[in-house]
Amino acid sequence: MYKYKTEPFKHQRQALIEGAKHKNFAYFMEMGTGKTKVAIDNAIWLHQLQYIDYIFVIAPNSVYTNWIQEIDTHCPVDTNKFIWKVDTEKKFKMDSTKPTFVLMNVEALSHRSGQKWLKEKLHKYGVRSMMIVDESTTIKNRTARRTKAIIKLGSLARFKRILTGSPVTKSPLDLFTQCYFLDWKLLGYESFYSYRSRYAVMHSMEMNGRQIVFPKYYTNLEELEHKVKSFSYRVRKKDCLDLPEKMYVQRYIDLTEEQRKIYNDLKRKALAIVHDETISYTNKLTELLKLHQITCGFYKTDEGNIIPFKTNPKLNELMNILEETEDKCIIWANYIFNIKMIKQKLEEAYGKDSVVSLYGEDSVKVRHDAVESFQHNDGCRFLVSNPTVGGYGLTLTAARYVIYYSNNYNLEIRQQSEDRAHRYGQTAQVTYVDLIANKSIDQMILGSLKGKIKISAQTLGEEVQKWI
Repeated sequence: MYKYKTEPFKHQRQALIEGAKHKNFAYFMEMGTGKTKVAIDNAIWLHQLQYIDYIFVIAPNSVYTNWIQEIDTHCPVDTNKFIWKVDTEKKFKMDSTKPTFVLMNVEALSHRSGQKWLKEKLHKYGVRSMMIVDESTTIKNRTARRTKAIIKLGSLARFKRILTGSPVTKSPLDLFTQCYFLDWKLLGYESFYSYRSRYAVMHSMEMNGRQIVFPKYYTNLEELEHKVKSFSYRVRKKDCLDLPEKMYVQRYIDLTEEQRKIYNDLKRKALAIVHDETISYTNKLTELLKLHQITCGFYKTDEGNIIPFKTNPKLNELMNILEETEDKCIIWANYIFNIKMIKQKLEEAYGKDSVVSLYGEDSVKVRHDAVESFQHNDGCRFLVSNPTVGGYGLTLTAARYVIYYSNNYNLEIRQQSEDRAHRYGQTAQVTYVDLIANKSIDQMILGSLKGKIKISAQTLGEEVQKWI
């Protein structure tokens, strides 16, 4: 009988029962449902059965260090813990007398040094090991160097697990490399192109002198759903946690005459560029980015200088919303210029200690201190961050409002950032506010996210969730 250190919820106990003895298994558990605890209990249970001694955890930068705290909280036995870095790899020592967790940033597997080190350890200890890829959508890109390396290294581990709450963020094709890491036989296709031809109808067009192929629609999704369920366990928050429902609110703003004029001029230019087959895909995306920046209150000159608009309706509406509540708020913005601008505005209105921010330039300590202040300091009301940085691995349940100053096309980032506040420990309803510029690219981005949610639900055999 396995003895838990922290008593599991019913869904966590069932997840362990479903996946415990499988050689290869997927925990598709939504953020906040405790998939890390389940994975730790699974690993220790296998250790106590004398199957494994070493657990190699591969996770994104903002997630992998959180495993230290999770292990200390949930692991029922004494363990060794080692965070791999280039300058610390020589300090590493294996100790088979107790389970050893090795924690690696997924980016380390994009580089030869990380690949070489892990390969050496798996060659030596793989027969007694489990390899876990946390937030496994980080390996959905089959052409990425780290994806190829992780799949190859995974063949040396005795047990494998993947963890994610959103296995399908764009299309059913996202599943291929995640499941291939476990075992290509699970889906029945060793070739991506064979898999794609079964579950997607493709369309081709010429762009920049070469043929571009993209999915036209998806097919045989019930069959795919049945296969995936045979080696995975799915948990959704609405089915297992006593959390209040999310509330979604849209606040529309009109661009100023100055913004609209520049926006329309750039839009005409962008349309011409998008339809010009001689121009690269990257340059086309750049034009869309320029349109998005205008709705966010600034534009860049050809020399790269940032010019803010004299009047910023989106910022003004944000301040109006904040005046309507005294609760704590998370404000997500995609551009560093906006993060700094919003923080300055909040400091002027509410005081310097009222706001903290997070973005890519911040150290791990700065991020930790910012989160601690937001969570536990009553005087700190606002956290302003880029959702790519702050949207993963953090608990921000002090928030009652989550405001999207801007969105992007990445569904996973949207879902992850929403659930920083809506997770275990949240006792109040969380309100999500999207700031949307009328007749702009903002509306196109939200439409794209809704379409991706629909495809994800169809692939996993779920109803389409209520969203926005």
